[in-house]
Amino acid sequence: MTGSALAGVGGLDEPQPRRPIECPVEDWLGFLGHRWNALILWHLQASAKRHGELAILLPGVSAKVLSERLHGLEMRGLVIRSPIATFPRSVCYSLSTDGEALVAILDRLELWSRRPGLSRPS
Repeated sequence: MTGSALAGVGGLDEPQPRRPIECPVEDWLGFLGHRWNALILWHLQASAKRHGELAILLPGVSAKVLSERLHGLEMRGLVIRSPIATFPRSVCYSLSTDGEALVAILDRLELWSRRPGLSRPS
């Protein structure tokens, strides 16, 4: 189906003049476009991870930025923060049901991005 054929189907909006702040897709793309957010979700799809484990999997991220990104993902309902009964106290992060659904969409985007003929900026 083309974009115009999809309009009005399943609750999709008709194309019309709109500011980016008024568009839910633009909001989510902006959020996911922040460096590290999509990669954090990608790593959590395998299993729950502690902060330090994620830091190892994401070379170059600072502890502060990782904490900020995890908090943002938690506030959006994509990640669940769970305490671990250890000494010293610790927490682990896992995907919520909504996070798992979003990772499935990101997986489809990855497959789309690898199609032959799509150009990437150099």
